[in-house]
Amino acid sequence: MNKSNVTNLVALAVLLIGWGMDNTLVMMVGLFALSGALTNWLAIHMLFEKVPSLVGSGVIPAQFESFKTAIKQMMMEQFFTQENIDRFVSGSDMKSKLHLTPVIEKVDLSPSFEKLVEVIMNSSFGSMLGMFGGAEALTPLKEPFVESMKTSIIELTESEHFHEILQSEIDQPEVMADIRAKVAEIIDARLEELTPQLVKEMVQEMIKAHLGWLVVWGGVFGGLIGLLSSLVVL
Repeated sequence: MNKSNVTNLVALAVLLIGWGMDNTLVMMVGLFALSGALTNWLAIHMLFEKVPSLVGSGVIPAQFESFKTAIKQMMMEQFFTQENIDRFVSGSDMKSKLHLTPVIEKVDLSPSFEKLVEVIMNSSFGSMLGMFGGAEALTPLKEPFVESMKTSIIELTESEHFHEILQSEIDQPEVMADIRAKVAEIIDARLEELTPQLVKEMVQEMIKAHLGWLVVWGGVFGGLIGLLSSLVVL
């Protein structure tokens, strides 16, 4: 049982006890406590659920599109700003951030060797190689060629000069803008997966436990007001 229900039941119990005892003081405390707790509970309920004839109720599901827009705006303005993206991809530690070796190791460079063989066979050396078995004579060179190419590419991508060139290209305004546009597209795609019901449940789960204290304090202050009112009347 949550805090809201407990508060409402306690306030109702005090009201019934006061009514049963014919005690105006206790009854007023219970009545005002129940009034304050119920009012705050209804306000919280109206955030998430549409109540017939009550204008403004169900505001969170009703403002679903605005909610998604606000999420995107917050992420783009707070996390993926032009400055933050630039800070991430720039700096003296750029080289340590970018490791292309695992990617290069997985790349199949066999087509490069086949293209090389094709060029050789179409050149003036082709007829000469024909006397020694043609293209098949180059097959034993395939593995050493691929390994050598990978080593050379890895060494190239790890050089300072390569990172300087890469950094200068990334620093171009149109490149940075394109990165930010891609991030925005990813966020849009993820937000499209949200439904009004999912948004309502997500927000409800996050804040309902905390809003429950509004019901508790509504009952407490309502009871105090009822007590003071009774004392003044008496």
